[in-house]
Amino acid sequence: MQPGILLLLCLLEEATTDTGWFYRSSIRGREGKKLLQWKRQTRETSTHQQESEGARIIQDLMGGTLAIDTLLNNETQIVEDNHSYYISRIYGASEDRAKELWLDIDEMKKTQVKVHGILSNTHRQASRVVLSFDFPFYGHYLRQITIATGGFIFMGDVIHRMLTATQYVAPLMANFNPSFSKNSTVRYFNNGTVFVVQWDRVHLQEKESIGSFTFQAALYHDGRIVFGYKEIPIAVEEISPVQHPVKAGISDAFMIFNPSSDVPESHRRTIYEYHRVELDTSKITSATAVEFIPLPTCLQHQSCEECKTSDTTLSCRWCHVLQRCSSGFDRYRQEWLTYGCTQEESICEDFAQSDPYNSTSDLTPSNGEFSTCSSSLSVDSLTTEDDTKMTQNAGDALSIPLACY
Repeated sequence: MQPGILLLLCLLEEATTDTGWFYRSSIRGREGKKLLQWKRQTRETSTHQQESEGARIIQDLMGGTLAIDTLLNNETQIVEDNHSYYISRIYGASEDRAKELWLDIDEMKKTQVKVHGILSNTHRQASRVVLSFDFPFYGHYLRQITIATGGFIFMGDVIHRMLTATQYVAPLMANFNPSFSKNSTVRYFNNGTVFVVQWDRVHLQEKESIGSFTFQAALYHDGRIVFGYKEIPIAVEEISPVQHPVKAGISDAFMIFNPSSDVPESHRRTIYEYHRVELDTSKITSATAVEFIPLPTCLQHQSCEECKTSDTTLSCRWCHVLQRCSSGFDRYRQEWLTYGCTQEESICEDFAQSDPYNSTSDLTPSNGEFSTCSSSLSVDSLTTEDDTKMTQNAGDALSIPLACY
């Protein structure tokens, strides 16, 4: 079994906001399971072969193996991968689906489109925005997101100085500077069923002569995520990652708080990345699109029976104390460990004989103490600098408290 990768990030307290984070990575298994349960196979179809259906997509959801057939014109591909939590599909420039997925916000109602004044005139900034619907991300329902000038959306609850590391939706994360041109904007559209962020005619910092980029990320109420690329003037592989990470995909993580007095306060809050989908950036060109379709998660099951009979590949388990179905690897990991859910092996019939309300009316952790720093911010629009700011003084250009950084 190939071990999963857990990205370990230690948050610092307010007193150390000049550096903001310690960063290191660790390699771990997931209780004997793979964290990233997918692999990819490519099959080339000869241009002499006649395929009546044009392009075929073959998938094996249980095993995660996929085959990719080259289109007849040998120029574009539909690439599909299964990543346990999502299926991703990349559509080439000649695909009708790529055109369908692009949302022209210039054609939308003016009252539903907003130009973000701060982000459109700054560099390496991020701003909190409230959605009009609950967006399911890795099975968690989110109402607030953070839009960054660097071509991505931060999906975490706690704003910190490593926004580019994890918990993101990134159509094209790079060192974009919307303040370079008055024609560059960061706009967003919201009609109650889809939320779209568009980085419009933005330029790379210190590479402005290359040309402008226009691309978007759309979050649908059913959990689908779509990346659309209108103008990509150069190959993404040619964009330098020196001053800012360059990547495309999605990622999520959970936070763990260690209340032990033996652990320094600066290391008590830890973020673990439990899943990531990295797109092949060579496929990202003008007029292409990517669609992420959510797969069933453990969190959606509301009863022990549903949880135990789940056919997902995530090894769902039922925790009677929390009345929750989980794989143990999601944003509720702290509670899952604190209440001893990893030790529960009872069958559903055992739970049915007890009153769940009596079990959950007083949720006292097994170790007698429970603390977390995952409180959600409730301000409509908050602005902060992302972690790629090279020269930054504590508190500069910040309009949110530094306590949880």
